[in-house]
Amino acid sequence: MILAAAAHCCVIRVLEGRRRIEHVSKLDEFLSWHGDGMNILVVSDGQQDDRLLRRRLEAEKYIVDWASDGATAQQLARRHLYRVILLDLALAPRESREFCSSLRRQGVEAPILVLSSSAEEHDEVEGLNAGADDYLGKNFTYAVLLARLRVLVRRGGLSNQVIRAGNLWIDPAARRCGRGEVDIPLSRQEFAVLLRLMRSAGQALTKVEILEGAWDMAYACRGDTAIVAVYVSILRRKVDTPFGRNAIKTVHGVGYRLEIEE
Repeated sequence: MILAAAAHCCVIRVLEGRRRIEHVSKLDEFLSWHGDGMNILVVSDGQQDDRLLRRRLEAEKYIVDWASDGATAQQLARRHLYRVILLDLALAPRESREFCSSLRRQGVEAPILVLSSSAEEHDEVEGLNAGADDYLGKNFTYAVLLARLRVLVRRGGLSNQVIRAGNLWIDPAARRCGRGEVDIPLSRQEFAVLLRLMRSAGQALTKVEILEGAWDMAYACRGDTAIVAVYVSILRRKVDTPFGRNAIKTVHGVGYRLEIEE
């Protein structure tokens, strides 16, 4: 079990068919990698600058998930809550526009920054109209790219408004939650799991969906759904039991549902 692991642990991330091992000095730090952090999705088709781009992003403390084609990127974007999607595909402008439009039709709200080999003004305008939030043409510098990413992260795509389910509320921007006037202190990972449940209040979520929405892809790929049950149990003891409530329901054969109580 993950909770019984030693303080020093090893994380294997499988990206683009390669294994990379990263050492994490504390178990708490490992568990704090979650879907409401600085997770971004980079969509790039394997050009030679990929390694440099990855190093630059990780140096800025981004948790980077990588997709090498549009189909994989769309699947990941639907299943994870990313702060930004960085689109760096060698696509024709029309194909980039279709990619952005498709994500928006599927309800993906994360800001999209398009990197393009085209410097034509009409391509930029049409890309923004198709759903991209920002657009960088060729010859940009990494300093400008990182500055644009910071702006998009601050702006956010997911709603930062307070979410309510009966008298249970969660404030993503302030990282607070509570019942009525009572604040309920939660750890970062507990907050991420509750946020995933509340964003889909009234809907049954599988353990896999919660895992993928509240942890980063590197951990979610391990498929250890037992950790979801551990955190649901903790949340029940914090947000339900002390208030005589039973909002977090077990849906047998599926997973969990957070009920919208009157």
